[in-house]
Amino acid sequence: MEDVLDEVVSSVDLRKFERVYHDQLHQGNVTPKAQFEYAWCLVRSRYAADIRKGIILLEDLFQKGNDEGKRDYLYYLAIGNARIKEYTKALQFVRAFLQIEPGNQQVQTLETLIKKRMEKEGLIGMAVAGGVVLALGGLVGLGLALAKGRSS
Repeated sequence: MEDVLDEVVSSVDLRKFERVYHDQLHQGNVTPKAQFEYAWCLVRSRYAADIRKGIILLEDLFQKGNDEGKRDYLYYLAIGNARIKEYTKALQFVRAFLQIEPGNQQVQTLETLIKKRMEKEGLIGMAVAGGVVLALGGLVGLGLALAKGRSS
């Protein structure tokens, strides 16, 4: 399941679905299927800007889509937000999905994975902050030692 947050769309698939979406957009009639397939590719891109674009398309589909597709939209909105490290939003989408279908194992696993990523990044953040405090403490200590040495 961890692969779902790390999976990257192939450039061939992205171009294929992008072409279909833009062709329909220029004709003034984008089908929900074309918009979803393009958004699905975008949220699996390696680029944050693409992922954000996919999230916008999925949110649009969710707002005006049918109830049947909302499950998929919520699932990929959770994945997209998790991929750009918007973990709180991702969990909101997961919980919204679980309101519709509480027993869905795939989404429960995704929720666990998102929480693990939050914990991991929180610990990394604390380690970086701790390193900064130690470095500042060392500089202050060095400054005090130099000042004491000059006054002697």
